[in-house]
Amino acid sequence: MQTSTYAVNKSGFGLHKHRLFRETHSLVSTRSSDLRMTKKNNCLGISLGSASMGARGTVQSFFGSTAKPRSVRAQASEGDIEDVAPAKIQVKSSASVLPYVGVACLGAILFGYHLGVVNGALEYLAKDLGIAENTVLQGWVVSTLLAGATVGSFTGGSMADKFGRTKTFQLDAIPLAVGAFLCATSQSIETMIIGRLLAGFGIGISSAIVPLYISEISPTEIRGTLGSVNQLFICIGILAALVAGLPLAGNPLWWRTMFGISVVPSVLLALGMAFSPESPRWLYQQGKISEAELSIKRLFGKERVAEVMSDLDAAGKGSSEPEAGWFDLFSSRYWKVVSVGAALFLFQQLAGINAVVYYSTSVFRSAGITSDVAASALVGAANVFGTTIASSLMDKKGRKSLLLTSFAGMAASMLLLSLTFTWKALAPYSGTLAVLGTVLYVLSFSLGAGPVPALLLPEIFASRIRAKAVALSLGMHWISNFVIGLYFLSVVTKFGISTVYLGFASVCLLAVMYIAGNVVETKGRSLEEIERALSASV
Repeated sequence: MQTSTYAVNKSGFGLHKHRLFRETHSLVSTRSSDLRMTKKNNCLGISLGSASMGARGTVQSFFGSTAKPRSVRAQASEGDIEDVAPAKIQVKSSASVLPYVGVACLGAILFGYHLGVVNGALEYLAKDLGIAENTVLQGWVVSTLLAGATVGSFTGGSMADKFGRTKTFQLDAIPLAVGAFLCATSQSIETMIIGRLLAGFGIGISSAIVPLYISEISPTEIRGTLGSVNQLFICIGILAALVAGLPLAGNPLWWRTMFGISVVPSVLLALGMAFSPESPRWLYQQGKISEAELSIKRLFGKERVAEVMSDLDAAGKGSSEPEAGWFDLFSSRYWKVVSVGAALFLFQQLAGINAVVYYSTSVFRSAGITSDVAASALVGAANVFGTTIASSLMDKKGRKSLLLTSFAGMAASMLLLSLTFTWKALAPYSGTLAVLGTVLYVLSFSLGAGPVPALLLPEIFASRIRAKAVALSLGMHWISNFVIGLYFLSVVTKFGISTVYLGFASVCLLAVMYIAGNVVETKGRSLEEIERALSASV
């Protein structure tokens, strides 16, 4: 991060103003906290005992304890750091932020839509393009999107650092729109594959910058809720793709319209970002102090400009480092936190979410549900419902607790599914239990394993590595997604679905143990506070 020039503006007056603000703000916060705490411990909506986790610092800083301004820190058992969230005068600023979060979530909708659109359209486009008998080429239509997304997820971080968050969104709209147009108008399989590759590249970039941008423009007190909206809109995008496929039975050429529809939100994303404020944190890193102040004013209101700039100034003091390079992510300084981010996405995929979705139709058919649309809609509805619940709990229960609950529920659901296919005593109820286990699994996933990793990563990564580290972690997501999609059916054929589900349950239990030992809570603290909490020992 670059050294701050804000404090030396106007012949040192800025520094005096910031010191005066911090001293006055600290006194008011302390007095207000004392009065309110006599009435109710959590009247500010901030949990006592939320732990912080950041990215700046050595491996040891994950478990070190340092006193920081405006926060109280206590050493917990087993070395974890428990942070009492600082008492702050919170100004309601969510209303001014919501439109820009909504624009960013167009990228999340496109993410889900392009993932789901091929499920219903594949059979019809295969006949139209003359590949109905060629399952290999059909597989390429599906998997090319994932390959493009893998490349895009790595590229998105560098673009966000170089061009800024909003410009990257606008650039991302190009492959999203062009890819959708090529798919909708394709007359050959080659054109279709190129279109899917471009669309995949676009959603890969979106997967990296949507959670990054939302985390950087959201007020601390509702950052968890707004961050989880990303996953909710991905689910909505998938459902939209399923709904868009309903006319296919009566109109086989409708698949072209399905692909063409996605051009509209791509254009709206580019237009919306032209009027959206840039991330104040990125502007500050670029030394664009006055622009950062204007951005803060638009996002949070003029009454919070001094407060947020003070946080940015404090986080940047003593650091004149440039943006981190890719190799810096693997240094001893950052590898611990980067490995946590990559591991969360690896567990997310190896826990079997995509495999469950792939196999859900067969599972539901065993219960007498013969409609593919009904089966898919039930899974999608469970995902949306669970993600909605998670959004309301993210800033109340915290990220870590939701992750632990989610993976534990997924393990139990997978165990139930595995036993359903093996225990003869359960044979009379196998259909009902299979549906119940699948729905419970999807619900458990959507409560934590789905939305939390994309939210937690921008919070725990230091500002100088944030964009690239998020991109690297999401690259792990796409690679593992691609591998599972490629080999899942082969593994099921060789070992049987019951054994595979038991393996997924084991992965979920490993995830619970890993999260318990390596992930700490971040709710209730600003990104700068999280970063400073671990930077002191560097």
